[in-house]
Amino acid sequence: MEVRAKKYLGQHFLTDLGIAERIADTIDGSSENNVLEIGPGMGVLTQFLLKKSIVLKTVEIDTESVTYLKDTFGYALEGKIIEGDFLKLDTDTLFSGDNFAIIGNYPYNISSQIFFKVLEHKDQIPFVSGMIQKEVARRIASKKGNKDYGILSVLLQAFYDIEYKFTVPPGVFAPPPKVDSAVFVMHRNGVKSLPCDEKKFKTVVKTAFNQRRKTLRNSLKTILPDGFDTTSGIFDKRPEQLSVQDFIDLTNTIFS
Repeated sequence: MEVRAKKYLGQHFLTDLGIAERIADTIDGSSENNVLEIGPGMGVLTQFLLKKSIVLKTVEIDTESVTYLKDTFGYALEGKIIEGDFLKLDTDTLFSGDNFAIIGNYPYNISSQIFFKVLEHKDQIPFVSGMIQKEVARRIASKKGNKDYGILSVLLQAFYDIEYKFTVPPGVFAPPPKVDSAVFVMHRNGVKSLPCDEKKFKTVVKTAFNQRRKTLRNSLKTILPDGFDTTSGIFDKRPEQLSVQDFIDLTNTIFS
C-alpha cells in the first residue's frame, strides 16, 4: 500500500533516502531529547528519526498516512502518532510541558502558519529544522538589504538564529513540486523578550512590509500618532533596509 498524495494537504512525498537521512541528522544539533515530527506521510524521514536516542512523537492530519504508518512501523511508532492538525495542537501538554524540537518535511501550503505557531510557543521550542519551499527558506534566513527579507525574516530572527543548509530539486519527490525545496535549521537565540512592546513590534513590521516599496514615512502613516515627527532619517528608508534592532528602536520611538 502506498499513500496517495493529496494536493489540498500540500503533500509531496520525499523519495530520496539520502536526503531524508541528512534532514534527520540536523536534529543532532539540538540539545532537546523531545522531538515532534510534523507531517510524516509515509515515514521516509521517520525511519531515520526512530534510530536516534530521542523521545519521538509525530503529528499527521491525513488518515490514510496514519494507517500506513501504523501498518509499516507497528510497535516502533506505537503511542507516538497524533492524528490531527499541528496548527490546532495543544503544545503545552505535548511532552508533559517540557521543551521540544520540531522537524519535518513540512506541507507547503501551511509552512508560514507553522512558523507563526512556533513563534507563539518560542520559549517551548528551542530548535526547528526540516524542509520547506526554497523561497520560504531563503525568506526566513535572509538578512536586511536583500529582496527576500520580509515579515517572517524579522519576526523569526528576533528570536532564532537561522541557517539555510542546502537546496533540494523537485525530482526527489512524488509528485514533484513545481519549485525547488530547501533544508534549514533554526536555533533559539538568547533573547528572552524584546525591549519593546512585542505586539506593537509585530504591527510595525507587518505594516511596513505590507507596502515594502514605500518609505517608512508613507507605509507607517496609518499607525503613527497624530502630529508625529517623521523628519528622522530612518523614515526615508524602506523596510528591507532595517535590522531587527532597527525595528525594535523604531517601535519604541513611535510608541514611547
